[in-house]
Amino acid sequence: MALSANLFLRQSQSLVMTPQLMQSIQLLQMTHFELTQFIAQEVEKNPLLEFASNDDDIGSNGDRDTRDERFEAPEETHGDDGSERNAGDLASDWYESDNTGNANRLSDELDTNFSDVFPDDGSPQRADAPELLSQWKSMPGGEAGESYDLDDFVAGQVSLRDHLNEQIPFSLTALGDRLIGQHLVDQLDDAGYLRSDLNETAERLGTTLADVERVLNTLQQLDPAGVFARSLSECLAIQLRQKDRFDPAMERLIQNLELLGRRDFATLKRLCGVDEEDLLDMMAEIRQLNPKPGSGFETDISEAIMPDIVVRPSSDGSWLVELNPDALPRVLVSQSYFASVSKTSQDHAFLSECLQNANWLTRSLDQRAKTIMKVASEIVRQQDAFLVHGVDHLRPLNLKTVADAIKMHESTVSRVTSNKYMLTPRGLFELKYFFTVSISAVEGGDGHSAEAVRHRIRLLISNESPDAVLSDDDIVDTLKKGGIELARRTVAKYREAMNIPSSVQRRREKRALAKVSGF
Repeated sequence: MALSANLFLRQSQSLVMTPQLMQSIQLLQMTHFELTQFIAQEVEKNPLLEFASNDDDIGSNGDRDTRDERFEAPEETHGDDGSERNAGDLASDWYESDNTGNANRLSDELDTNFSDVFPDDGSPQRADAPELLSQWKSMPGGEAGESYDLDDFVAGQVSLRDHLNEQIPFSLTALGDRLIGQHLVDQLDDAGYLRSDLNETAERLGTTLADVERVLNTLQQLDPAGVFARSLSECLAIQLRQKDRFDPAMERLIQNLELLGRRDFATLKRLCGVDEEDLLDMMAEIRQLNPKPGSGFETDISEAIMPDIVVRPSSDGSWLVELNPDALPRVLVSQSYFASVSKTSQDHAFLSECLQNANWLTRSLDQRAKTIMKVASEIVRQQDAFLVHGVDHLRPLNLKTVADAIKMHESTVSRVTSNKYMLTPRGLFELKYFFTVSISAVEGGDGHSAEAVRHRIRLLISNESPDAVLSDDDIVDTLKKGGIELARRTVAKYREAMNIPSSVQRRREKRALAKVSGF
């Protein structure tokens, strides 16, 4: 057969991952913090993009600047006629709204604008307390009328090192001892443990090891109890000495904490020379100690999670699903600036590219908001019983069910539910919390959510008494009576995943706690 080259005209369709498409996919799975950082970078390098403020809707003459394409958040979830609006319309309103300017003009016409009721010109109407007014104006933050950060008026927190430095002058009188003590304070970690080597400390300070150990023994008497310990056993021993409870039996128990962690009570009774009742009393005393004495002085600020979706009950018994305006970026594309610069600038290609990128970014943000609304609305519809009755009524749900309902791909739903949070009357939950596997029911009934089953196991164990501790088989029988078909090994797996000990260990611990509460 002879080989020859031929030309063919063929038409085909293919999906090309353009940079803009990849950007849209990345925006979909970004968290609020990541999205804010990304948009800040885009605003910095694109002159046509800028953050929208609350005053951007009104021009210098009081009218809306219609030359700019603006993206803002609406205030209502229903139309003017009272009809309910779908998720796509709601998401579009977050980014495209023409009502702000009309609302401000209407307020001026009806004389309901209270911005000029209390003028800022220092007139006698505001000078009811001139001395207080002058003090307030003289505070940092600029002229009167500017907002103040409430964090500036919060009392400072005392750190562990500050707390110890206040006690050192009363415990160490010699100047050299104070220098050693200050150096040891600087070597503490956040839990209050001393992690440095005493020999290296003595060489660095040019003193003897005996002096460093003598100062350390003094510092170990400071508050909080257990500070300056070099191990967990030493930390507990310091606290027991201050309580005058460090007898030989307790000392041997502290020296064998690994056996206590493995719950090898038979070996501990033999080593400590005590019976089971005394061992339970000793364990109860150890429970009352603080293994991290410096944890009460942590200064790290816990950052609050900002929900992307807010769900609240409606007057008609349904649920209102809304986008959180604080979690949405407020950006605009300045068409007026583009028009003015295009008349004088010679680099039209650069401006056109900036305008194209800006428009693509705003459309991507619009599509992101619509997709989040669709997924969240479907989750609320599927988990209506959970919102009404609690975690016991959480339904089993997977990505495919939601994807088929909203006509999207499972990967899109997976990206939307990653690191996105929903604020409900039941609390704040990650969207992935609502997706759990199904556990079969007795006699072919409706399946149960794995999270609901774990919650029920946790309640059964927490409500048991020391004299009637439930074994795994007992939990299986109780769940079967409630219509849940579950194997014993599955119950054990769930129990261990929740860090719940076995029935034998729980019986011993509950008896110890009952003794402590009876004292």
